[in-house]
Order: sequence, then structure tokens, then C-alpha cells
Amino acid sequence: MTIRISADSTCDLSPELIAENQITITPLYIVCGENSLADGIAIQPEEVFAWTREHKRPCSTSAVNVEDYLRVFGALRRECDAIVHFTISSDMSSCYLNACTAAKEIGNVYVIDSRSLSTGIGHLVLDACEMAREGMTAEEIFNTLEERKKLLDVSFVIDTLEYLRYGGRCSSLAAFGANLLHLKPSIQVTDGVMGVSRKYRGQLKKCLLDYVDDKLADPDTVDPRRVFITDSGVDDEIWQAVEADIRSRVPFEKVYHTHAGCTVCGHCGPGTLGILFYRKEK
Repeated sequence: MTIRISADSTCDLSPELIAENQITITPLYIVCGENSLADGIAIQPEEVFAWTREHKRPCSTSAVNVEDYLRVFGALRRECDAIVHFTISSDMSSCYLNACTAAKEIGNVYVIDSRSLSTGIGHLVLDACEMAREGMTAEEIFNTLEERKKLLDVSFVIDTLEYLRYGGRCSSLAAFGANLLHLKPSIQVTDGVMGVSRKYRGQLKKCLLDYVDDKLADPDTVDPRRVFITDSGVDDEIWQAVEADIRSRVPFEKVYHTHAGCTVCGHCGPGTLGILFYRKEK
């Protein structure tokens, strides 16, 4: 059985990993004023930041529509027996609902609601690619990852609250106070929903190293197969310091550094960084 793996652009995998694993990407849309642009194709994060700075309001995000999914799934099914597709959490977008609608029409398309975002999805996608190469069926991959996704630890630290303020998720007073006190919130994704887990104080590098200390405080609970360091634009010296700290704590087999796509960047702004990995089963 030939199986193809596809995912929404919110998986934030690098072009190299996408090409190496022959992953098909379905882009969300970034809406800047009257323009609706395909994420990562017609617009890049730097352009999102520039538009937001100029207009003092964020770009919005639009889900992959049913027609797009029908086109992509239909083309893939002409060359394979089944598809396993991954979407951003259904609590964050209608991508999952739209993909399921298209999947019913095409047939043999297994849609997984990642209950996650960014390279949390990326972990599931890479696992699916490995399982397909090992000869597992689409149904087996689906069932296995529906359980494994519960082990994901997905979080990130935000450098500036301005983008959340622009989007109405944070008041001007709260943003001013946080900036004055050098507070950096840590956002944790739990069962598909984002929430503030901690607040760090100080310069970004110090906050990120404190964050790594917290996340990897108990290395025995961490699955050492793979970790992603995903950011929306930080100095090389900062993410490299984060990577060195991670490697000193957990002997991960693979450490990937990737850049967040327009969806995450548009909501969180520059200077956001997260480490994303699996916990071991209890």
C-alpha cells in the first residue's frame, strides 16, 4: 500500500525536512487588509512583521478551505492508496473540519486533529513518515498517533506582548506593564488550547534559559528521540545557547532548529521561541 503524508503549513517543518520526507503542505491564508495570501508561498514572516508594524494591527489567519483540500487530496489519491493528513488543533482553526469534509468525498484520507500547533504537529508528521516507510497501514498510523499526540509537550516563550495587544488578546495596560517589568509569558498548549503557564522576568536569553531549565527539570520523563527548537526570529547566539543548554540536559538523538511560519509569527510576533518534544509514557 502506498501512503502519502500531508499537513497544514502550521506544522512549521523546514523545507529540507519537507523535501526529504516528501510531505505535501496545504497552506493556510494570511489576510493582510484586503489581500489573502498563501502562508509560506505568497507571504513570509518578515512581510507579516513589516505589515503589522506599518498598520499597527495584526494580519489575520484564514483556514485551508474545503476546495483546497479537495484539490490536494484528489491529486494525491491519484498516485497513492491512502493519505494521512495533519491539521492544527480544531480549537484554533476550522482546518480540521474542512479537511474532514473533503476527506469524506475523496475517500481513504485519514485526518488527524493534532490538538497542537507548530512543530508539535511536526513531530506527528515525521512519525507518520517513519511509520509509512516501515510498512504500517494508514489506519495503523492514524490509531497510533491519535494516542501518541497526547504525549506532546508544546510550549513557547513570547518576547513582546504587542502582537497579542494588536489582536485584542492583551490590553494596552497589561502589555505596558509586562514590557516595563521585562515579563515574558510562557504559553503552554494543553489538549489543543493555549494558556499562560508561567511568566519569566529579565532579558530574553535569560528567560529562555530559565524556561529550558523548567521544561527539562526531570529528564527521565523526556522522550530523547527528537526535539524541535522553533522560533519566530531570534539572534543566532540566543537559539544556539538554548540548543547547548538542551544538549547538556537530555541526550536527544535529533535536535532540529526550525523557523515558525506566518501563522505563529502573526499571532506571537518576533522573538518567540519554543522547545517541543514528547514526554515518555507513564
